[in-house]
Amino acid sequence: MAKQLHEPVQVVKQRRDAALKALVEGVPYVRFLGIEFDRRGDELTAVLRFDEKLIGNPLRQVLHGGVTAAFLEVAAIMTLSWSYLWPGIENGEIDVERMAAGELPRLPRTIGFTIDYLRAGLPRDAYARAVISRSGRRYASVRVEAWQDNRDRPFAQGSGHFLMPPEEAAKG
Repeated sequence: MAKQLHEPVQVVKQRRDAALKALVEGVPYVRFLGIEFDRRGDELTAVLRFDEKLIGNPLRQVLHGGVTAAFLEVAAIMTLSWSYLWPGIENGEIDVERMAAGELPRLPRTIGFTIDYLRAGLPRDAYARAVISRSGRRYASVRVEAWQDNRDRPFAQGSGHFLMPPEEAAKG
């Protein structure tokens, strides 16, 4: 289904939001952790809403290190996926209704991911934004940073390398 010329902006926004929702809800672990994404155009910010189940040390009341690592990796994968799906969503090549029905495009696969824990994650909401350092047909590198109350004081950062899905798999 190719998009019409000069679609109303609400139609375009609804298609983008539906595609992002389908992408995020299609990964059970993302749903379990409660990770959401705030979309501004083609830029994503991951949001990890605080929940008691995310606490790793009940005495210190800090986020579990594995939750922090998963949050950063999910932010990187979703940002990378969104960047390569964006053109297909915009021009109508990707059928958002099929995505919502569970026919998701293949996501990038993690080759390696390194985490730097800069300080303890406090029992509150966390945010992360990823930046694609290099993206080719087969391989991509992504940096991601997580913060809580102040973006200038990240509590964790990560760097990942990913194997990109074949182009035909990205079209859904």
